[in-house]
This record gives sequence, C-alpha cells and structure tokens, in this order.
Amino acid sequence: MNYPIIDCHCHIYPDSIADRAVEGIKNFYDLDMAYDGRYHTLVASGNQISVKHYIIFSVATTPHQVHSINRFIADTVRQSGGLMTGLGTLHPDSDEIGEGIAEIKRLGLKGVKLHPDFQRFRVDDKKCFPIYEMCQAENLPVLLHTGDSRYAFSNPENVRPILEAFPKLTVIGAHFGGWSCWKEACRALSHYENFYVDCSSSFDWLTPEESAELVRAYTADRVLFGTDFPMWDHELEYKRFMAMELSDEDNRKILYQNACKIFSIEL
Repeated sequence: MNYPIIDCHCHIYPDSIADRAVEGIKNFYDLDMAYDGRYHTLVASGNQISVKHYIIFSVATTPHQVHSINRFIADTVRQSGGLMTGLGTLHPDSDEIGEGIAEIKRLGLKGVKLHPDFQRFRVDDKKCFPIYEMCQAENLPVLLHTGDSRYAFSNPENVRPILEAFPKLTVIGAHFGGWSCWKEACRALSHYENFYVDCSSSFDWLTPEESAELVRAYTADRVLFGTDFPMWDHELEYKRFMAMELSDEDNRKILYQNACKIFSIEL
C-alpha cells in the first residue's frame, strides 16, 4: 500500500557550511554519508518515496550559534511552502535559555532538538533542567539524540531522570531510544508513556525481527519514521522499514499519524 510519509529526522545546513558539517558527522560516526545535507537534496531524496512532510533541524555546538540556526531553520520552513516543520536548537551553557525558548515560539518552530554527544553535555545534568521545564510548560516536544556506547551523555541511565522529573514533557528518543544500546534502552525506557522514539539510524545494525520487537515494546503509538538525512537514502530506509512487516494500522501510525499528532501537522 502507498502511505503518506513524514520524515521526522532531517538535519539540514546552509549551503555555505553543508559540506563541512556533513564531513564532521562522517568523521564522528565513521560512516559514509548518503547526501550533502542541503535542502534541495533532501527533497530530491524524499521524492523517491513521495515523502509528504519533513521535520528539519540543526544543532548549536556553542551558545552563540543558537540564534542564527533557529533563524535559518525558520526561514527554510517558510520558504518550503508548507512542506516542512522546524525544530529549534538550544544550548545548556547559554545564559539566555528563556529568550531562546521565546524565540523558538515566536519563529513558529514546533519543538527543540538536542544532541548531547555533539554538544558535549549529559542530558541529566541539572543545568539542562530549565530547558525541560520550559519546554514542558510551553508544550514543546524535545527530540533527543539518545545512545552511544562510546560516551555517557545520553544513554538510558541519563534519560530516565528526565522522564521521571518531567512526566508531562514529550520526549522523543532518536534511534529507537538508544543508538548502539537499543535493547538496553528498550528495557529501561519503553514503559514511560511520555517517551517516544524514532527509528532513524537503526536498521543498518538491527534485523527486521529485532526492529519489529522494539516497535512492539514501545508500541506503534510511540514510534516515528525518520531517516537521519543526510546519513541514509530515503528509498533504502523505507524498504528496511517495510521489511518489519507490521500491520497496516501500525504502518500508518509510525509513517505519519503519530507525527501529525505530536507536531500538529495537517497533510
């Protein structure tokens, strides 16, 4: 069957820095990148599987980058003509978290993306709690990069305190809740009702049966489809998704319905 598809995990960059940014990701993960991180490349890749909508974002590695990145994402969303929804960035070392949240709301961005491994902070560090508190109060979902066995920034033991301290905050754990520690994350976090996951950058390391088991544990109501552009090709990731052989109802929830609900998207 043909489904409307929302890609919930897309990194994009201004043309002037895209090559450098993608090279940095390549080196960080020692992985070849499928694409160059530019807007038009994202749309061309998504057109292979008729993606109807994209969730886009970038990450501030220093506090002074926050404003310019949020403006870039908001401008890109506006220029997309309804094709994209943007998430803002924040940095826990900033002295202007409140101003950053206000700007995100003013720009029409629909949540916050944090990448603790790139930004070099533990997600359960108390300095981050004002971010979660304000996002909970403003009903802004937080998309976290989660998991990396090389570090101790965003693994399950770091994520659990956030879910318990902020039970009304919608937290989305990228990469099935814990890249490179998928099963550990599932055991520790799948029972939290405010914890959602996306399936980006996971299928390359998991069998279809293992992926389907994760979906069952989190339930299809709390899973989102995402490609982690520019890492992976849309057609390849969709084939890997369909290899799980989920039900039609579950496919619809994961491919678009859950994203529409969380980010108030109308296809």
